Amino acid sequence: MENFKQLCYDNKVILAPMVRINTLPMRLLALDYGADIVYTEELIDHRLIKCSRHVNDTLQSIDFIDKSNATVVFRTCSREKLHVVLQIGTSDPERAAKAAQVVEQDVAGIDINMGCPKDFSLKGGMGAALLSCPDKACTILSAVVSAVSIPVTCKIRVLPDINDTIELCKKLATTGIAAIAVHGRTVKERPNHPNRNHFIKAISEALDIPVIAKLLLIRYTNVLCLSRYVLTNNNVCFSGGSKEIETFEDITKFKNITGCSSVMIARTAEKNCSIFKRDGKLELGTIIRDYLHHAVDYDNVAPNTKYCIQNMLRNIQETEQGRHFLESTSLQQIWFV
Repeated sequence: MENFKQLCYDNKVILAPMVRINTLPMRLLALDYGADIVYTEELIDHRLIKCSRHVNDTLQSIDFIDKSNATVVFRTCSREKLHVVLQIGTSDPERAAKAAQVVEQDVAGIDINMGCPKDFSLKGGMGAALLSCPDKACTILSAVVSAVSIPVTCKIRVLPDINDTIELCKKLATTGIAAIAVHGRTVKERPNHPNRNHFIKAISEALDIPVIAKLLLIRYTNVLCLSRYVLTNNNVCFSGGSKEIETFEDITKFKNITGCSSVMIARTAEKNCSIFKRDGKLELGTIIRDYLHHAVDYDNVAPNTKYCIQNMLRNIQETEQGRHFLESTSLQQIWFV
């Protein structure tokens, strides 16, 4: 229960879960720059269950190592213990509970992914596939809530009908979860579709638990439009729309216009993690150096390190220095580019 009291979704700025991005170096970088809570990338229950916990005295980390192939599935450290939420991909209550128990003592919270629209998740009965099986989704959540002492949440997408979405959220809320995250688009909708903010507002008013919601900023002819809906403060945490967040002031606009409790940022943080800094963003070179310090300190694998930096560099990869970077294959080579 200690972690439950310490992990709060009110008035927070949060690093949203992103596949391949949210490994330990990026999570620590986000915390350095001012993020209050950091999510892991989605980790599949099958992999977590096969892991054993190891104290890495050399790196001062806790490593969860796949016993079948000795690979590190999840690495964490004391710096993030009270801030990190581990997201699990699952389709089975027993596996979900076991996976959560594997990491329970080293994370601040558990999130069940019920919103991913990718084929891998859908074919495995995970992610957004659970939206069409609400009884199964509730069974999974109830199992995890009963299995661990830290807060459990889930992340969903809205259904096409607002009333169906509200009823689904009400049902999920009965399982004892600490909060529910709502992606404001349906499974079939894409980033160019506006966020269904009126869905978010209705869900927030209908539930007694905090709602972590996704709000999209849309640009029309270079004019920034925050939203045509103004929401009341009801412990609502808005995430997403981060493609259009350019400064911390934009995050403040989210809060002031929507009345939400917290903001969760994804793609803008992937590109420039210093978006979390209240006093302004840093130069890209500084961000990459800061990221590399964490990658080296915690022996992050070179392919993942390179992938994350590529997503920061974007078009700069076409420069001479960028081409040298693309040729690198080790942390040492990346460091000296």
